[in-house]
Amino acid sequence: MKIKSLIISAVAAAALPVAAGAAGVEVRLGAKGAAEIPPTLYGLFFEDINYAADGGLYAEKVINRSFEFPQSLMGWNVSGNVEVRSDGPFDRAPHYVRLSPSGHRHKHTALENEGFFGVSAEKGKEYRLSLWGRAEGSDSARIRVEIADPASMGETHVLAKADIRVAPGDWRKYEVTLKPSHTVEKGRLRIFLVHPDRTVDLEHISLMPADTWKGRRNGLRADLAQKLADLHPGVFRFPGGCIVEGTDLDSRYRWKNTVGPVENRPVNENRWHYTFAHRFYPDYYQSGGLGFYEFFELSEDLGAAPLPVLSVGLSCQYQNNGEECHVPVDSLQPYIDDALDLIEFANGDTTTVWGGLRAEMGHPAPFGLKYIGIGNEQWGPEYVERLKPFISAIRSRYPDIRIVGSSGPNPDGERFDMLWEAMTDLGADLVDEHFYRPEDWFAKSPSRYDSYSRKAPKVFAGEYACHGKGKKYNHFNAALLEAAFLTGVERNADIVEMATYAPLFAHVEGWQWRPDLIWFDNLRSMPTSSYHVQKLYADNKGARVAPVTLTGADSTLFVSAVTDANGDIIVKAVNLSDAPVPLDFTFNPGKNRKLKAQASPAAVTVTTLHAGAMDENTLECPDKVKPAVSEAAYAGETLTLPAKTFAVYRFTH
Repeated sequence: MKIKSLIISAVAAAALPVAAGAAGVEVRLGAKGAAEIPPTLYGLFFEDINYAADGGLYAEKVINRSFEFPQSLMGWNVSGNVEVRSDGPFDRAPHYVRLSPSGHRHKHTALENEGFFGVSAEKGKEYRLSLWGRAEGSDSARIRVEIADPASMGETHVLAKADIRVAPGDWRKYEVTLKPSHTVEKGRLRIFLVHPDRTVDLEHISLMPADTWKGRRNGLRADLAQKLADLHPGVFRFPGGCIVEGTDLDSRYRWKNTVGPVENRPVNENRWHYTFAHRFYPDYYQSGGLGFYEFFELSEDLGAAPLPVLSVGLSCQYQNNGEECHVPVDSLQPYIDDALDLIEFANGDTTTVWGGLRAEMGHPAPFGLKYIGIGNEQWGPEYVERLKPFISAIRSRYPDIRIVGSSGPNPDGERFDMLWEAMTDLGADLVDEHFYRPEDWFAKSPSRYDSYSRKAPKVFAGEYACHGKGKKYNHFNAALLEAAFLTGVERNADIVEMATYAPLFAHVEGWQWRPDLIWFDNLRSMPTSSYHVQKLYADNKGARVAPVTLTGADSTLFVSAVTDANGDIIVKAVNLSDAPVPLDFTFNPGKNRKLKAQASPAAVTVTTLHAGAMDENTLECPDKVKPAVSEAAYAGETLTLPAKTFAVYRFTH
């Protein structure tokens, strides 16, 4: 099957220079067969790369909180008599530490946690310190917990402290609230054994802000989660891309290890902890605290359709080429069961095994899962033959679930064409396309989907970003090209069902891959130019495509249009040229008399995103690139689109 077998062009651009006059923009209202905008069209892709989860969106401030890293005290500094033991109360996370007397009255037995590039805390805010503990023998033992600033001296050195009396006998959970007197970005969490003659065992030591997003105890960092909510996503894909596969099968992401009590979730090696030699993080592991329950919960909070992606039995094919590195086709049943059990976890009633666990965790109602991805960025016949039994099993038990397959890591070529044909033959509902490409590729690709077959599966543009050169963060020109590309996504909403930029997050000290949509440090966060592009599209998604015809336009002008449920006409226009472009809008209602009033708008709101090509937002200057809004009456006059600008025109009545 040829992908581009049916030509459906929503924009006809004549090759006339701008100097010849204004460009005509005809928007056809109520056009027969005009596509509805899928609610999932603009969404989010989350992967734990660049410290996006632990140290990022997940609000935990303690690294290696359960002493489960391969070197049990990674992230911890110790003094005195500290012993790691492995017969703790949680079977999937059995390690803990024993603090015993140091043997000298002036030598403290103590722990100090480094956090994620430091333990941050803000003045006057509350933080919950929780831990599991027990005292040895028959007497209680006292410990002291502190948030400290190692760079400060005197009164500001210890920012908050509290004592905890740990009882003997069984393991118990303890909690205190700490309220720092000063703000610190690179602080430390310290725990001292106060009694010189007591021994105490400690497990799962956690420090969380009280003001997590939505106030959840195992919660999310509020400023980062809010930036996601502000994008109004229609779909939320998780837990990532390559971490789904793992460096090898043993390190693949296993969703069942990320549900249940947070204290009893095993640590997993992060796919990215040593992959990049230029950004080497040997202590980058996944705590599982931000797990599948939390991902589903976040999807619900965001109003986004959850899209989990699971292993198809192939480890990362970039690093594992032989069949011995992958699961044999006749041994896939446990992986298929994982997919079926996940659907039960999300949608099953409380009498089922996995639906019952969801209810125990606090969510008796189903999450309403509609999509599932099988395999991340796989390719070749080895992927096709493994995907086939997954599709068969899911179709048999859950016929309403929509299945997402892969077209591999590249947006074209022999491998891409083979996979599209295979996905069509297998009956996949959507095909996940990935394209991290340079600026010239994006400049040529706004018409990519105009000629896709409408008889094939739908498109999920699952990972895309313009890789502009010359800046650390996302510069404006890359974002402008992404805006141009998205005009083609919107025009072709009948075939493109969802699109998600990637990666989503990057810690400024822990980044490994760039560009990224949102950058942050321990205290601040910053939306990029690309973020503003995504938000403008999502905020102005509309309800139905309105076909556009351009006349007198240069090939550097890209336009799409939609109508909203309330009758607004929303036109998105991108000018890639170095000269302003006058635009003459006409709104053609055709023979539909009901649309004649709509065809004569009385006002227009213009939102523009404009900056120097290499301008970028930074944490120090987060608003250098941001949208500007103006409102005016409208009587059909020419509107000028400035050079190198993305504009959204909302015409109202």
